[in-house]
Amino acid sequence: MTRPDRIGAETALAQLQGWAAVAGKDAIGKTFKFADFNAAFGFMTRVAIEADKRDHHPEWFNVYNRVDVVLTTHDCDGVSERDVALAQFMDAIAG
Repeated sequence: MTRPDRIGAETALAQLQGWAAVAGKDAIGKTFKFADFNAAFGFMTRVAIEADKRDHHPEWFNVYNRVDVVLTTHDCDGVSERDVALAQFMDAIAG
């Protein structure tokens, strides 16, 4: 896979809804809330499978029905189109 180009959080956020810049680094973040732990874990499982296919993995934290996600591309030390694509996938399956 080729090294992605850094586009920056501001450019990424213009393409997304509900995401925000993460303080202290070039990254974007969002909190997803679900009905219960099972729904949250199901979401994480679907994202994990897709992320692995894309060789791009989120930083995330889960407590019960909440999943906090941070996306950044370590290969370019900032936000890339990989992050936008994974964020759009997450938004689509979160419903």
